[in-house]
Amino acid sequence: MRLMAPKTWSQQELAVKLRVERPQREGLLSWEHRRLFIHAAKTAMAAALCWWLALHFGLHDGYWGAISAIIVLQSNFGSTISASRDRVLGTLIGALFGFSFSLFGVLPWNYILAVLAAVVVCGLLGLRSSSRLAGVTITIVMLVQKTGSHWTVALDRVTEVFLGIAVALAVSTLVFPDRARLRLRDGLAQEFLVMGALFEAILQGFRGEAAVNLIELREDALALLRTNNELLMASRNEPSGGPGWREGLGMLAQFGRSIFDALVALEFAVRDSHEDGYAQQLEPALGRLAVDVRTGFHYLGSCIHGWRFHIPPPGVNLEEDIAQLEARMATVRPLGVQFSQAEILRAYAVQLHLKQIARLLRSSRVETSRAIGEAEKD
Repeated sequence: MRLMAPKTWSQQELAVKLRVERPQREGLLSWEHRRLFIHAAKTAMAAALCWWLALHFGLHDGYWGAISAIIVLQSNFGSTISASRDRVLGTLIGALFGFSFSLFGVLPWNYILAVLAAVVVCGLLGLRSSSRLAGVTITIVMLVQKTGSHWTVALDRVTEVFLGIAVALAVSTLVFPDRARLRLRDGLAQEFLVMGALFEAILQGFRGEAAVNLIELREDALALLRTNNELLMASRNEPSGGPGWREGLGMLAQFGRSIFDALVALEFAVRDSHEDGYAQQLEPALGRLAVDVRTGFHYLGSCIHGWRFHIPPPGVNLEEDIAQLEARMATVRPLGVQFSQAEILRAYAVQLHLKQIARLLRSSRVETSRAIGEAEKD
């Protein structure tokens, strides 16, 4: 079978075209190394600043502030906020339970009950990430031998943790700030480019050609989906970057997962195909839709990078392509007796998944445009 094929761009050419980071491992490695060094420098700065402030203000155990800063300072601002929230809640709960249970009973039973109660309460409140930190704080308050009352130890612990968190948030915000939403935007652009390349590799199999990089592209797309999902969760903790940013990013991430599932279904549908005669009868409508879907992946990637979605891709009308394909299928349906049942079912499955992917691509652009409040032109 011979589908009409668009110009095949390499990943390097696509990255230059859209001015996004190259998705190849060597390009990502260089960028990740730079981010690693920046994060290491920010972490060292936050820890040293906490230690200096603790000495300056006469805190008893300033190293706890430095430890808190090291723990909560993440690679982007949104993740830092999330880790800070978990640590604050865990420390407050741990300090409260540690002080309260120290007022009655004897060690180790009151300590065991305090940890048990804190973990249960954190679980019931949906604060599972804070439960371990609560246990650590209880251990410090009840078991570490210090001069003064348990209340003093608890108060010192909370103060030092708050200092570390405040410093970490300040460093994350002011020193080489890294916003999760901006990384997510570029990650989504890369995601749709890679899925476009995966789509092309799948269709190569439908044309009877071996796509040697099919498995690698599928793994790359899946890895981007997972990374972008983590960035989406982190971006929800950040202040909004403008009208509809949060809604638009969430919508694109959701459409990306749906399109990936449709691509996996398409890959399964074309399995065992080789020069299917029935599918050739659907040309040129089938090939035209495939070409425009491939173009749609590239165009949506550029829309995400520029954060402009209201202009339809020039020369591409996916709904018209779908209508022409359906009309062509109605025309060739009487010829089905000349071909094997497997070929007919495969052709129907392929056109069904192609239409689904096409409509998901169009909807992802149109719905995102509406979410961010753009004037509609489609």
